[in-house]
Amino acid sequence: MSPHVKGNVVESLRLLWCCGREDEEDWVTATWKTVMCSLTHLRPLTCAASAAASRLVPYPPDLVKWVTREGGFVHRALEIAQLGSSNGLGIVAKEQIPRGTDLIVLPHHLPLRFTTLEHDPLLHHLARQIPEELWAMKLGLKLLQERAKVGSFWWPYISNLPETYTVPIFFPGEDIKNLHYAPLLHQVNKRCRFLLDFEQEVKRALVSVKPDSHPFGGQEVDASSLGWAMSAVSSRAFRLYGEKDQNGDRVHLPMMLPLIDMCNHSFNPNARIVQQEDTSSMKMQVKVVADTAIKEDDPLLLCYGCLNNDFFLLDYGFVMPSNPYDCIELKYDGALLDAASTAAGVSSPNFSAPAPWQKLILSQLNLSGETPDLKVSLGGQETVEGRLVAALRVVLSSNMETVQKYDLSTLQSLDVEAPLGVANDIAVFRTLIALCVIALEHFPTKIMDDESLLKQGASGSTELAIQYRIQKKCVIIDVMKNLSRRVKLLSSKETATAEG
Repeated sequence: MSPHVKGNVVESLRLLWCCGREDEEDWVTATWKTVMCSLTHLRPLTCAASAAASRLVPYPPDLVKWVTREGGFVHRALEIAQLGSSNGLGIVAKEQIPRGTDLIVLPHHLPLRFTTLEHDPLLHHLARQIPEELWAMKLGLKLLQERAKVGSFWWPYISNLPETYTVPIFFPGEDIKNLHYAPLLHQVNKRCRFLLDFEQEVKRALVSVKPDSHPFGGQEVDASSLGWAMSAVSSRAFRLYGEKDQNGDRVHLPMMLPLIDMCNHSFNPNARIVQQEDTSSMKMQVKVVADTAIKEDDPLLLCYGCLNNDFFLLDYGFVMPSNPYDCIELKYDGALLDAASTAAGVSSPNFSAPAPWQKLILSQLNLSGETPDLKVSLGGQETVEGRLVAALRVVLSSNMETVQKYDLSTLQSLDVEAPLGVANDIAVFRTLIALCVIALEHFPTKIMDDESLLKQGASGSTELAIQYRIQKKCVIIDVMKNLSRRVKLLSSKETATAEG
């Protein structure tokens, strides 16, 4: 890459990442300081827990006994145990359990949910202020209400919840910066901003409420307790079938499932959640069933979903190594793609000024027009998002008649080899490889630097931040390797054709 081209690329780096604002990192840090001044101290709704306690109370009730006492079922071979030094508590099999065995059964009244049947207009008013993407906060309001309520039915469950969580809104400011990935910083920014704004909304709603009508027992609710509740729900709730709508159909509803939510995640789970009606009560019950034979000392593992590491870290507080669904977000930007193509040795790229017929196809891909969606991705199951593949194939082709022979689905597919010709696909893949190089250059550290920091003994949120950015770089490198293999294969075919 020539110094001149590299300079242009560096100037375009901020266009690559979907930041939303240039001072994103500084804003996140400033917001974090405001929120964390209370997050790191005892929360008003904390129940006399010592600083060293991992649960809300030092000696919470036995959760297994509570579930069985309330009509649930827990297989005799299961126990709650510590899973290593950093994995927290989980559920482990004390003996071998056959496939198909019922492991845990929760009757209808045990899951904690927030439904339209709740008789608390103030709670419903507050829930309506919450954007759908932060759905966890809606159920979080119900969780906070039950946590504050004296004699709550769910107290044995709630008292077993962690006192804090390893999600980024609880990171020290330096470790938020250590994530080194603007799209995630943007999401942390949004959540911190929401917590501060929603705190004020809650205070306004409660200012004139009488003590006997106060939904939180008269206790103050601030950004700290809201952050705890939102994190508790996002890291533990499952979206299952809940109440029926007006048509008699069951709708998806977030639920906190006592004991079940202590099962850890795996893309190769040994158990699964099943919902079925209890024939005696005609109400829905939730089961965990062994999906495979479970060996002695094996933990129970559920699949939380085919999610990328952004979701796992934001909502659950962990990072999955070699996550097949992980990806990086980029911004489709003509100037940057021109620079990447030039750096890749592709002649006459015109992403900044596509021809009218090319611009029409870009509009059909929603990458141009009045309200385009310019967020594209590399990695995951597609390797390269189909819209980006199609856009590069079209813009790097000068033959309108050839392009118009193919529909968009064909142009978007990497499985369709060189629909516009071998030379076109080679140019596309080389441009994408150059784009990957630019993405790697955006990170201030290399993988070997990160691994060295881990070996030096980084722990807690620092370790999580480093692991997260390592995985993002690995995604980019894996995409580059995949595309390089494709270029090599196509080049050999191009050579063979020329020699033939």
